[in-house]
This record gives sequence, C-alpha cells and structure tokens, in this order.
Amino acid sequence: MIYDYSVTTGIGETLNLSEFKGKVIMVVNTATGCGFTPQYAPIEQLYKDYHEKGLEILDIPCNQFGRQAPGTDAEIHEFCKIHFNTTFPQMKKADVNGENELPLYTYLKSQKGFEGFDEHELKKLLEEMFAKADPDWYKKPDIKWNFTKFIIDRQGNVVARFEPTADMSKVEECIKALL
Repeated sequence: MIYDYSVTTGIGETLNLSEFKGKVIMVVNTATGCGFTPQYAPIEQLYKDYHEKGLEILDIPCNQFGRQAPGTDAEIHEFCKIHFNTTFPQMKKADVNGENELPLYTYLKSQKGFEGFDEHELKKLLEEMFAKADPDWYKKPDIKWNFTKFIIDRQGNVVARFEPTADMSKVEECIKALL
C-alpha cells in the first residue's frame, strides 16, 4: 500500500505517505533542464486549484534522464520558485529506476507499468532513442523520462500513470474525478 512508504523532503525531513491518507496524490519525477520542464506551470496550477479539495503533489527531482536535473536540492527548488512560482513541496532528488531507486518507485511501477506514449511532438524521438538502447524497452515498467506522473486515489490505490507526453488536461480530468 502507498501509505507504507516514505520519502525525504528537499530539506532532509522524512515524509511518511501515511500522512496523506484520504487525499489524492500525484507523484511526479521532474527535471529543471528538460523539454518537459514547462509542465511545472500546469502542475502548479493543479496544486493551486485542487490542493484545498484534497490534492497533494510529490515532486521528486531526478537526474537519471539526460542529466537534466544537475543541481542541488536547494538549486532545483530555487529554479522552480523563480521560473514557475511553485508552491507545492519538493522532495530530495532521487533515482526512479535501477538499483538505487526509491522503494516508492518500485511499488508505483509494480502497480502501473508503461503503456506507451501519447501523441506528442517528441513521441517519435523518444521511441527511437529507447529502441536504440534496448529493443524491449516498451515491455518494461521502468520510468522512461522526466515528468512521468502517477495518480493515487483517496484509498491509496495507484489508479493511473501518465507519461510525459500526456496532455495535462487528461491528468487534470483524472484528478478531478477522484476528488
């Protein structure tokens, strides 16, 4: 269950996800130097629009994809505040794949695997890049790139996974339906 996990905040405190019982949670791996970085703006808007109604956002910066989150936790936080006026909490930078991945991500991927990219201007580029590295890439549940989003309902169930190519309006529709 999602409530069995904890993460470390950007300032080094432990955050037990059991604190979010009864809330809708969006977990997203982010990066400050990515083509999808502008998604910080609609993510912040979701937080402003739905936090009071029970939405929590766990922003987990990750430097595993093209080294696009190279800064310290403090530098990443400052970048987001300055460029996107973010108010949602940021966690400590962490791995989402591999031997050092956060246990939370091991769980999330076991609940919702990769189902393909949505139509997007970067879809073909991403697919070609992954196919060169691993012919079976699409069969694996691994996080493929920055800004992959998992949505957890008020009962702690992982109900959706949105790849970075997903239109943010689809993410919002999912969240609204759960609130």
